[in-house]
Amino acid sequence: QVQLVESGGGLVQAGGSLRLSCTASGRTFSSYAMGWFRQAPGKDRDIVACISRSGGSTYYTDSVQGRFTISRDNAVNTVYLQMNSLKPEDTAVYYCAADWAPLATIRCSQYQYDYWGQGTQVTVSS
Repeated sequence: QVQLVESGGGLVQAGGSLRLSCTASGRTFSSYAMGWFRQAPGKDRDIVACISRSGGSTYYTDSVQGRFTISRDNAVNTVYLQMNSLKPEDTAVYYCAADWAPLATIRCSQYQYDYWGQGTQVTVSS
């Protein structure tokens, strides 16, 4: 069982930056592939970025490529999402997710994840 707690959301002006953190309970964090997803009002939950167990493999959805960076620190059981050059269309509730996976595997579909955080709101004003 893994419990995930997100933090770092908030209100920011367009062009600004935020860093989201997701800290996991337990001692097996390095066994889990991790992902960040987001859900805007009235829309489906979509992938933002995902990362393998070691951090060596990552994926970004096209709309955030070059602006967002996913990373992880297995020593402190935390995955991060650095968000730069934020746009109003980035406004959403952001969720992190965890799933056990083989070493170099990334998981980028919400249906592959067993564990979810409660979400953190990101609002970008124009």
